[in-house]
Amino acid sequence: MRVIHAAAGLAVVLALTGCQRTSMGGFGSQDVSPAPLQAAPVASVSANQLPAPSGNTSQFPAAPASGTAVAGGAVQQPGTQVAAAAGGGLDVTKESMVGNWRVSSAGSSCDMFLTLTNLGSGSRGGTRGCAGELTAMGSWEVAGKQVVLKDRAGNAIARLYKTADARFDGSTNGGQPVSLSR
Repeated sequence: MRVIHAAAGLAVVLALTGCQRTSMGGFGSQDVSPAPLQAAPVASVSANQLPAPSGNTSQFPAAPASGTAVAGGAVQQPGTQVAAAAGGGLDVTKESMVGNWRVSSAGSSCDMFLTLTNLGSGSRGGTRGCAGELTAMGSWEVAGKQVVLKDRAGNAIARLYKTADARFDGSTNGGQPVSLSR
C-alpha cells in the first residue's frame, strides 16, 4: 500500500512541476509587450561597377566570355541552340535526373519536377510557373546523352545535354534556350 501512495505522490509532484507560468506579469497585472524599435536612418545606397583588382592578379581565373559555356569548350551565345553539346555532352543516367530542378528559359525561371513513375514511353514530370512550351511538359526520358522533355501526348518539346555536374543546357523545339540546374 505504501508503494501505491508513494507512486501517486510522485505523479502529483511531477504533474505540478510541469505547470509553470511563463508570462511576465502577476495575476492582477496586465501583460505589456515591449515597445517597438524605432527605425534608424540609413545612408543612401549607390550601385557602381567594382574596379578591376590591382596588384598580383595571377591567383584569379580569366574572365568568362560572353554567353554560356557548354560541353566541349564551346560557348553558347544567348538565343542559339546547343549544337556543340550534342557531340560532346556528358553521360547522364535517369536516376541522376530525379528530383527538383530550377529551369531558366526565355528570360524567366520556374521549377521542374522529375520522377521515375512510368508515363507512356517516358517518366512522369511536370513544371510549375513556367512559360511557353514548357507549360505542356508531362514526361521525360534519357536518350543516349540527351534528356528529352515531352508534352502530355508524348511529343518532344525540348532536348537538353549535361554540361556540368548539376547543369543541363539545350533548347525547345521553338528555339528557346533552356537550362536546368540544382
